[in-house]
Amino acid sequence: MAEHTSSSITIEAAPADVMGVIADFARYPDWTGEVTQAEVLSTDEAGRAEKVRLVLDAGAIKDDHTLAYTWTGAHEVSWTLVKSQMLRSLDGSYRLTPLAGDRTEVTYQLTVDVKIPMLGMIKRKAEKVIIDRALAGLKKRVESGA
Repeated sequence: MAEHTSSSITIEAAPADVMGVIADFARYPDWTGEVTQAEVLSTDEAGRAEKVRLVLDAGAIKDDHTLAYTWTGAHEVSWTLVKSQMLRSLDGSYRLTPLAGDRTEVTYQLTVDVKIPMLGMIKRKAEKVIIDRALAGLKKRVESGA
């Protein structure tokens, strides 16, 4: 089983507001840092994204990849890699836990495998950087109400 990296953050907003930002792929370049383009390729019967093309620029890693999304209830979304130039796999999820006072704990889990050789320790560090930036960006975006 592949190792994964996960981290959590508390956001001062209701889970529906947080999930609304997570599901708004067109705005990802505004808050994720590494995503420069996002295009929803297909949606499910509820109108949620099923396949999304993302263009990533994370310094040394530049990639154009497609992810397949699975929505589990109102509080969880996960994804798997469909195709990529640089990645062998990219599996992740956001899990939202409602807290008292209209607050939400967001747990982001990520497993990345690149096509180029890379030490596991370096891969975990890269995953941690991606997760921490994404959670900080998500918190800022949700709490600013922008």
